[in-house]
Amino acid sequence: MKTLQERVQRALREDVGISPYDSRWPDLFRCEAEHLRSCIPAALIRRIEHFGSTAVPGLAAKPIVDMLVQVTSLRAARTEIAPILKAQGYDYFWRPSFGDDIPPWYAFFIRRDRRGIRTHHIHMVTGRPAFREHWDRLFFRDYLIAHPQTAHVYESLKIELATAHPNDRAAYTNGKTAFIQRITAQAKKSK
Repeated sequence: MKTLQERVQRALREDVGISPYDSRWPDLFRCEAEHLRSCIPAALIRRIEHFGSTAVPGLAAKPIVDMLVQVTSLRAARTEIAPILKAQGYDYFWRPSFGDDIPPWYAFFIRRDRRGIRTHHIHMVTGRPAFREHWDRLFFRDYLIAHPQTAHVYESLKIELATAHPNDRAAYTNGKTAFIQRITAQAKKSK
């Protein structure tokens, strides 16, 4: 059995390949949302959102569906939901929101296909203000949908970063941060 550190390092070194938009991504989101609602007690889930690049029609992305799940309690996510999903083969991490060992922490799951390739990232948070940064991702998603020219600029940045950091997910993500923060702030002002 691998240690947590070995599992984290493996996850960080996985391929960052960008794929052309796939019209099946919204259906993959819906199917996974239905699956989560079918296997997790209904009282523990409030809402499920599709976010990230796979939620933006026409945008190239890592072919991994990002899901934001509002749970009633992080304790329940850790003690009740995690055992259910781990038993089904999901990778589970109790993950800091803002870098290494900085609270707030949240439940993060990776679903893989039969070949071990990532298909879904599931971020479970509450609606508390401490997790506002997570929910702000919906502003970014909606802005890219409404502004295809900005989505195209973002796509170019992602392709450039994936080429520069093909097996370094942390560097890839860090390279997008300033752009995401700028566009999210712009989106929030326009609401």
